[in-house]
Amino acid sequence: MNAYAQAQRAYAPTQAPIKTPRSAEYEVIARISHRMKRAMQSDDFPGLAEALHENNKLWTTLAADVAHPDNQLPKDLKARILYLSEFTRQHSAKVMQKRENAVPLLEINAAILKGLKQEVSSQ
Repeated sequence: MNAYAQAQRAYAPTQAPIKTPRSAEYEVIARISHRMKRAMQSDDFPGLAEALHENNKLWTTLAADVAHPDNQLPKDLKARILYLSEFTRQHSAKVMQKRENAVPLLEINAAILKGLKQEVSSQ
């Protein structure tokens, strides 16, 4: 290893950058969405089922968070998140029964990611 590489290594950050709650949410939703999309594209139903399960857990967590009395989001936003959580649960069941595809779930997640990205970049 040359001196330049050793200097870079010595002065490189020793910790991962600190994530904001919004950037952590973005990362989780993006990861789950990627798994759903990959499973759909490769016709991997077991993989899709796992990704749907993770997506449902995510939306259940979001719904529980906005339902908490200390949550300070505006009431209309809370209501929309609760609606999306319920829609996600019902639509996922239809996907599991092979009556629907997961595209609407990906579209919902993409819309949330877009909003989070705008919010994260404005902080």
